Amino acid sequence: MNKDQLLAYIKDNNVTKIKFAFADIDGALRGKTINVQKFLDGLQDGYGFCDVVFGWDINDAAYDNVKVTGWHSGYPDKDCRIDLTNKRNIPWQDNIPFFLADFSKADGNDLEACPRSLLKRIVKQCTEMGFHAEFAQEFEWFNFLETPHSLEQKGFTNMQPLTPGMFGYSILRTSQQNAFYTDLFDLLTQFDIPIEGLHTETGPGVYEAAIVHDETLAAADKAVLFKTAVKEIASRHGITATFMAKWNADLPGCSGHIHQSLWDKDKKGNLFYDAADEHNMSDLLKHYLAGQLYCFPHLLPMYAPTINSYKRLVEGAWAPTTITWGFDNRTTAIRILNDSEKYTRLETRIPGSDTNPYLAIAASLASGLYGIKNKLELTIPATEGNGYQDLRNGRLHSNLYDASIAMQNSAVAKELFGEGFVDHFTNTRIWEHRQYAKAVSDWELKRYFEAI
Repeated sequence: MNKDQLLAYIKDNNVTKIKFAFADIDGALRGKTINVQKFLDGLQDGYGFCDVVFGWDINDAAYDNVKVTGWHSGYPDKDCRIDLTNKRNIPWQDNIPFFLADFSKADGNDLEACPRSLLKRIVKQCTEMGFHAEFAQEFEWFNFLETPHSLEQKGFTNMQPLTPGMFGYSILRTSQQNAFYTDLFDLLTQFDIPIEGLHTETGPGVYEAAIVHDETLAAADKAVLFKTAVKEIASRHGITATFMAKWNADLPGCSGHIHQSLWDKDKKGNLFYDAADEHNMSDLLKHYLAGQLYCFPHLLPMYAPTINSYKRLVEGAWAPTTITWGFDNRTTAIRILNDSEKYTRLETRIPGSDTNPYLAIAASLASGLYGIKNKLELTIPATEGNGYQDLRNGRLHSNLYDASIAMQNSAVAKELFGEGFVDHFTNTRIWEHRQYAKAVSDWELKRYFEAI
C-alpha cells in the first residue's frame, strides 16, 4: 500500500487510530496505538521512540553492558519508521489498522541493534547476488487453561493444560476445543498469516502450525506476528499460550524449524534442485548447506537465544545436538527435502519456538550465502540413521554462555552482521546468562535445602 492508497483508505473507512509495533532483540513486540494525525505526521520522518527498548531485557531490566544506549546516553528517542507495505487489520480488535515498524532507513541501515533492520540488510545482499529467497517458519507451542494472574498466583506451578495426555495429530482433541482451534486458523489467515496446517503435537495441550512460505522479510514478519497473535487469540478463550523452547523436562520441547529455498529472480526456477544430480541437489544448494554447517558454531545464539533454548537441544528430544545434515532425517541439524523441484528446500532444525524470527532467519540466509560466496565444499557427509551418534563434525554448544562467547569472538559473525550488532547482541545474551547464574532454582532447593 502506497501513501496515496493509504490516505484514501483512511478517508473511506473513517479511521481515527492505528496500531504499530516492532520487535525488540528478543523478538517481543513493543509498540503503541496513536491517533491518525500523529500517524500521518510521522510517515515521512518517523516517530520518536525511547531507545530503552534496545537497552533492557525481556523483563525490562536495564542492561549494564551494552553501548547502543544506557544511562551513559540518557536513553534518547530514536526514529522508528512504519513500513507501509505490511499494512493489515486486526480482526479480533475491531479491525484496527496495524503496521510493523523498525529503526532503519529503506536500506536497513540505522540502528544496528534492530533485528528487522539486520534482516533487511541480508535480504538486500541476497537480491544483489541474483537470488530470490523463500522462507517459512513453523511453530510448536503449549496451551494452558490459565490467565496471567492465575499463573502468577500459582508461581507457574500446577498449571492446567488445555487438554490432557499425549495425543499428536488428534482430531478428537481439536474438535473438543473447536472454537479456539477454528479461531486460530481463521483469524490468523484474516490477519495475513495464512496457515498451511494446524494440528496437535504429542504432549498435553500442544499445537503445531506451519505458515505458508513467502519472501524472506515477509516470512519473518509473519513469524514474529504469529506468536503474539496466537497469545491474543488464546486469551479470548481463557487460554495462555507459551512459546518456551522447553517448559517441562519430562515433555517434548517446542520447535521453530525454518524452511528455505533460493529461486531465480522470476521465481520460476528452484535453484536448489538439479535433476541431473544423484540426490537432486544443485551445486548452489551444496554450497548453501556447507555455509550453514560451517557457521553454526559462530552463530548459535541467533538460533538458540535463551537459557531455556538449550534444555531442548538434548539427545532424544526431537532436536539436534550435532553439526549434521541428512535426507528427510529428523535427528540432524539440517534436513534436506528434495523429492521434486517445487518442494525442494532446506530445513534448519536447531531453532526452537523461542527464537526471534528476524535473527534466526537472518542467520540462516547469511550463512547460506556465505557458503555460496566462498564456494564452500560440502565435505560433511549426509548422516544416515541416528544423528545424535554422528560426532564426526562435533556437537553444538550446550549452553547460552559458551555459545555467546564463541559468537562474540567470531570473525565470521562480525563479517556477516557487523561488529556493532555482534557486540550488542552477544552482550545481551551474556547478560541473560548472568541473570540465570545468580538465581536460586527449585531444583537447588529440593536437592540441597535439607540434605546438604
